[in-house]
Amino acid sequence: MTADKDDPLLLSNQVCFALYSANLAMTRVYRPLLEALGLTYPQYLMMLLLWEEDGQAMKRLGERLGLDSGTLTPLLKRMEAQGLVTRTRDPQDERLVRIHLTPQGAALRAKAECLPARITAAAGCSLQELGALRDTLLGLRDDLNRAADQG
Repeated sequence: MTADKDDPLLLSNQVCFALYSANLAMTRVYRPLLEALGLTYPQYLMMLLLWEEDGQAMKRLGERLGLDSGTLTPLLKRMEAQGLVTRTRDPQDERLVRIHLTPQGAALRAKAECLPARITAAAGCSLQELGALRDTLLGLRDDLNRAADQG
């Protein structure tokens, strides 16, 4: 059967597949860069949040990354075992667990500063083009989340 190029069910016409395959390609570029830092991609995302603001509550970090505590706890335990973070109870509210960078975790930031430029070069785009793409994808994410929430 010959596929009609306008067929809405062609794989090549699927936005979801374009996003999925672009994510796989991005991961392939990131993997060796992050291995050199001793990080996985989820760990890198966590470090970005902590470099942005140290001492955040675990719950807030999970919300920002879209991860539940069942995924977040093992991730943070591994990072703690690597000497990158510490987990402590908030003295004002024992229910909160705060995540703090260790000196080793904070120092890793300097080694990671080259990553955005490496990704930009690999993408063959300008910073402005990648920024516009990011903004479009975030808008798409927000619209899809709203639609899913409505049900």
